[in-house]
Amino acid sequence: MAERVDAVLRGGEAPHVHGLVVVRGGEVVLERYGAGDDHALNVPLGHVEFDRDTLHDLRSVSKSVVALVYGIALGEGLVPEPGAPLVRQFPEYGIQGREHLTIEHALTMTLGLEWDEQLPYTDPANSEIAMELAPDRHRYVLERPVVEEAGKRWHYCGGATALIGEIITRGAGRTLAEYAAARLFEPLGFPAHEWSMGDDGVTRAASGLRLRPVDLAAVGQLVLDGGRGIVPGEWIEEMLRPRVAMEGGGGYGYQWYLGDGERRRAEGVGNGGQRLVVVPDEGLVVAVTAGEYEKGIGSSQAVLDAVLAG
Repeated sequence: MAERVDAVLRGGEAPHVHGLVVVRGGEVVLERYGAGDDHALNVPLGHVEFDRDTLHDLRSVSKSVVALVYGIALGEGLVPEPGAPLVRQFPEYGIQGREHLTIEHALTMTLGLEWDEQLPYTDPANSEIAMELAPDRHRYVLERPVVEEAGKRWHYCGGATALIGEIITRGAGRTLAEYAAARLFEPLGFPAHEWSMGDDGVTRAASGLRLRPVDLAAVGQLVLDGGRGIVPGEWIEEMLRPRVAMEGGGGYGYQWYLGDGERRRAEGVGNGGQRLVVVPDEGLVVAVTAGEYEKGIGSSQAVLDAVLAG
């Protein structure tokens, strides 16, 4: 495996990879770090020489971590079950006609609301950026026009994760970042982590988490290990159960992509090539960070293919 990965990196097939950590059987078996221009969300960081201790944007892999944090809060009785009504968690908005929506619709991104993240994340017309610019991000999401029946079709929506993050915040009585630090990151022994806030002081649940790649891999190992008492094991099972089919194959659970076929896998994916892949039957976890923001996942896919080839 190391030879394949190094050949890909030497051959220039993955020029934007910033970090790669492979864990097999609970042990780190491969680490590689690169260099390149980087950003913290839309703030340029310039040219960075990455090493084991460099924090990196996870972008939308943050969503998969939020699902774990929700499971912790659920186990502590701080948040409602996924089947609970969604708008009832936000009574101050007085929203009518959406009583059919549940927290599970947010967890599975099947809200049926108008949402478009196809535009660059520097464009205020991108729905996630529009949410960040809105006077109240949660009202913005909940008041989006209904465009289809809820629960029927997966449609990418960072706003769904924002709602989950706020439900955790309200239940825990502290910010999502603070609760995640106390209940997930500190029990895992992470020496450093960051979770950015919007201008409104709200944790950017959908995209704002920064971890070291080796710690991202540790999150994957936690999933592989069934939660280890940090996250309830029953929640891990529920989180990774396919809930909705994806166009082109595979499924989606609670904020995790799920591969089908003989090689079962669960995956978190973030803009720019951020990846967290868990392959349960092989005891394998792969974490990749990269800098292909707004460009795709070619570099991270190249090294992933090399890791998973045999």
